[in-house]
Parts: sequence; structure tokens; C-alpha cells
Amino acid sequence: MSNHAISRRQFMKKGLMVTGGSVALPAVISSSALGRDGKVLPSERIIFGGIGIGSRGSGDLSWMMREKDIQFVAVCDARRERREDVKKRIDTWYGNNDCAMYHDIRDFLAKRTDIDAVLIATGDRWHALASILAMRAGKDVYSEKPSCMTIAEGQAVVETARRHQRIYQSGLQRLSEGNFTFANELIRLGRLGKVHTVRAHIAPWDSAELSHEWRPAEPLPPANEVDWDQWLGPCPWRPYNSSYVRGGWRGFYDFHTSCIGEWGAHTFGQCQVAIGAGDTSAVEYQYVKNDSGDGMVTRFSNGIRMILNRGGWEGTAGGWKGSCGVCYEGTEGWVSTADGYAQPEVSSPALLADFKKIVSDYMARTQRPMSHVRNLFDCIRSRRQTIANPVVMHRSMTTVHAANICMWLKRDMKYDPVKEEFINDPEANRLRSRAMREPWII
Repeated sequence: MSNHAISRRQFMKKGLMVTGGSVALPAVISSSALGRDGKVLPSERIIFGGIGIGSRGSGDLSWMMREKDIQFVAVCDARRERREDVKKRIDTWYGNNDCAMYHDIRDFLAKRTDIDAVLIATGDRWHALASILAMRAGKDVYSEKPSCMTIAEGQAVVETARRHQRIYQSGLQRLSEGNFTFANELIRLGRLGKVHTVRAHIAPWDSAELSHEWRPAEPLPPANEVDWDQWLGPCPWRPYNSSYVRGGWRGFYDFHTSCIGEWGAHTFGQCQVAIGAGDTSAVEYQYVKNDSGDGMVTRFSNGIRMILNRGGWEGTAGGWKGSCGVCYEGTEGWVSTADGYAQPEVSSPALLADFKKIVSDYMARTQRPMSHVRNLFDCIRSRRQTIANPVVMHRSMTTVHAANICMWLKRDMKYDPVKEEFINDPEANRLRSRAMREPWII
């Protein structure tokens, strides 16, 4: 909790009214303030703020606000429309007018010393820097994905969380869903035999080839409507164009991590945790002659291949229907799953016989719930590492970035995950980082 959190005793003491040397209780104390009716005392709540809450962040916000021990108190966004929408929603939920609004992240983090944690759901360009600034300010973090734009940014998130002892959760929510967890557990339990291949879904739109152009200039709106400098953040200065702020930044090198990052930010982490490679990255990348990376073969030091698939792959070892699919193939069978599955598809019905028990045993063994945000909240209280902690985020995003670099340079390459550098490839190594525009630097 924040240093500004108060104990139950202090809270009740502050609730007393002192008049003429006598002490009297207020005429009415709400059940919420007393912790009745299943409500959590204000002194026991985790105080949250939001940074950049758009369409994806709105889903996260709904998810989080349903938890009784969470209180949202402020929102920071470069767009006035977004700030006001989020404030209205939060105030309606809590039945008050307390949600504060900010447009400058520096002002927000400096003034709101009462906030314990932040939800970061900006565009890709801001995820890592906002996380770093928040952790430096003493906040724990839930960051949407792709959670870093470069390998260097991922390294900085890991180091900042370590240095400042912050709890961090990347939005790889499928690591906390039953069908995906079950698939991972089949590997851990040896039910698939020796696993040799995993397949990871990448987005079936856009390209690995990103545009280095920018949209034509439009008149710059007033700063209180759209703070363009804040919106751009660490990216190079580009002329204002309204389509950017409506989501039209995808496909541009300045702002995006390509079709590989769009879904690979989920599925690479899923596969790497499943095969015991959550703390490392792929060591080999084989270039494929297309514009998306579809079919690229990567290999980990344990010999397991991870193949990138753009569509709902169908093959002799199964496939998936839906978004963000994965498939794991072993000597004794296969399992595949994607969004919308109640249970995975498997090579043999016998593999599903104890589906519920395997998921239940996982939760008991790890003390992790099948709720990604609840895992974060529990870890904020216990100070244990989350399932999608900074290392898992960074190492899986390193595989994303390396696959992108392989496609951009159009050649096979090898990566050393210990030194965190490409082997004998200075050109690739230069692409591990990008220049950041002052003052938005790490």
C-alpha cells in the first residue's frame, strides 16, 4: 500500500468530530465507510489511477472496478474527450464526483501520492515509458501490451521494477484463463510426451513491414482538447493528424510493433511460459519471404521450435479457430486452443478427462486465480511476482522484436539471450533500441 494509506484505527479517529472539547460521532456513517455489507474499508482498498483509457482500457477498467477492494480516483489522458468519458463512468460507478482528471502524466504522478497502482492502456508507444515513470513514482503497474517498443525498453522496465521493488503485470491475460492454463499444464505434466514444436498466432492484418512515412498535417487542436506533445510522448515529432488519435497509428514504425507484435505479444509469452522459456528468448530466427512473418521458424536453446502462424492454422497436429491461438505438439499428442474455447482441442479425448482438476491443482500449487487482474491485486498485497511479471514480458517481447528485425533485414539471425544481443550482426543490434524524443526519455 501507499505510504499515505491509513490504518482502520486512524480512519475511525479521523471520522470523529471534535466540538467544544467534546467528541461526537457524525450523525450518519455509511456502511461503505464501516466496511459492512461485504464492502472493504477505505483504509484497506487499493487506490488506482488510469493512464490512457481508451477502448481496450475500458474493458480493463470494467474488469477492475468489479473487485471490491479497488478504488479508482483519477484518470490521465492527453485527450479531453477520453478524460471526461472515464471520469463520468467512474463517478457513476461510485455514486460521487470524486474522479480527478489530468492531461500531463508528470503532473499526475507528482501530485497523486495517494495512488498505489495505475492501469496503463495507452497506445503501444507509451506502455514502457509510462510504466517506468509510474514505478519511479512508487506505483505498481498493470500495463497493456505490447508492453515495450524495443528490446532496450523491455530491459528498462525490468530494471526499474527491480530497483524500485514494484509489482508489475503485463496484460497477457490468457496466462490466467482456464483453457490456456490447461494446455500449458499438459506440457508441464508430461502428458504430451517430449514437446518439439509450438505454434503462435500472429495478427492476420497489417504487415511486418512498417511504414516510415507519416500522415499529412492537419490544424493542431487546442492543447486542452488534444495535448499533441503528450500524445506523441517519446516518438519522433510528427505533424498532427486526427486519424492518429482515433487509432490510425497502427502500421507505422513510429507507433506500432507490426502484425507480429499485435498478437505475438500474447501468444509468444503463452508459448514461452508453457515450454519453460519465460525467462529467456528464442536463439534462432529463419527469415520467410513474405510481408508478415507467417511460417517463420524460431528455435529456443532447449531445441523446441516456435512457428509463427498468421491464420487459424490447420494441420496434422490440429489447429485453432479464433484469435490468439496456440498449438503444442509432442511425441505423445497435441493440444491447441484460442479465444472462445471452453476447453482446448486435443489429439485424444483422454487428455481432457481431468480438465477441471488440472486447472484446480494449478491454482492451488501456484496460488494464482483464473483472473489476471485478481492475480495483480493479490500480488500488490503479498509482494509476490505476478504471472506476467516484467521478465516474462521482456523476454517474450524480445522474441517479438527479434522476429520483426529478422523480417526487416530479410535474413536469418542468431540471438544470445544471456548477452541480449544478436550474434555477429551490428546492424541488427542497432535496432534493439530507438531514439526517444526529449523530454520523454528513460
